[in-house]
Amino acid sequence: MAIKGRCVTSDGKRVMTTEELKKWLKKFDVDNRDGRISKKELREAIRATGARFARFKSRLGVRSADANGNGFVDEDELDNLVEFAQKHLGVKIVNF
Repeated sequence: MAIKGRCVTSDGKRVMTTEELKKWLKKFDVDNRDGRISKKELREAIRATGARFARFKSRLGVRSADANGNGFVDEDELDNLVEFAQKHLGVKIVNF
């Protein structure tokens, strides 16, 4: 379940819209489709990209995106996770 972005930039970043990234991340909400992304689910998403240090990045991602401190990235916190993906997961967000 790799990220299917429009293209890859010269520096290796995958180009996609915010909505495409959110839709892709939601595919990893496998526990019960509760609308929240756990550390484990984010780790699987990061592994699917082929990125290294998935366990570390997933902990960092949830910690940086989880505004209410419940240990999950909820639907309303996905924008925070998009920011994290741009900084740490090699994603470039574009608006079309």
